[in-house]
Amino acid sequence: MGLTVILEQGEDGQGIASCPSLPGRHSQGKTEAEVLANIREAIAACLLTLNDTARREPAKSSKRRFFEVLV
Repeated sequence: MGLTVILEQGEDGQGIASCPSLPGRHSQGKTEAEVLANIREAIAACLLTLNDTARREPAKSSKRRFFEVLV
């Protein structure tokens, strides 16, 4: 899966990254490599949380099944 990430330079000179597809996903770092690694970690944590939340929601029918798909 590929997501667009926007990189900017903050007033303090640090890199700032955001992911428009996942509102609220922001990260920062001293170097471009560091900020990209940090935003990847933030995105992965967000997706895992969303997946876990979806699995915990009450089933609307007894025929509900879960599948893993790669995107």
